[in-house]
Amino acid sequence: MNLSQLKKSVTGIIENNTSISYKLQSICDLLKQEIEYYDWVGFYFKNGDKQELKLAEFSGEPTEHIIIPFGKGICGQVAVSNKNFIVQDVTSQDNYISCGWKVKSEIVIPIFVNGENIGQIDIDSHTVNPFTSDDENLLEFVCKNVAKIL
Repeated sequence: MNLSQLKKSVTGIIENNTSISYKLQSICDLLKQEIEYYDWVGFYFKNGDKQELKLAEFSGEPTEHIIIPFGKGICGQVAVSNKNFIVQDVTSQDNYISCGWKVKSEIVIPIFVNGENIGQIDIDSHTVNPFTSDDENLLEFVCKNVAKIL
């Protein structure tokens, strides 16, 4: 993973004169394409005033998890905890929502706007134990920059 090049690419997407939806989709596509163990990349956002997340743009296989209640699964837990959540082996989690038998690990990083957790980026991998501090660093960078356009 070339962290500095990926950050430059993300910055270029954010600064591009396109819609927010197009930018989010482009970020999903970039990350999935450039990082071999990112098998599904997507954004979830708080669904209005409801205590749930709603799937927005994503890259990878379609998922049945369009709506995720706060507290449920890794994404739902991040919506409540406001903290990064890295699961190197999903079989170790009791409160895990399976997105398919191929998913072995997951990383979720919250997006804050004006101090409020308004959404997150979610990465699924078909590899056990793939995530490093570089992944966390990159995804925090992505979330901080996405927050600027929301």
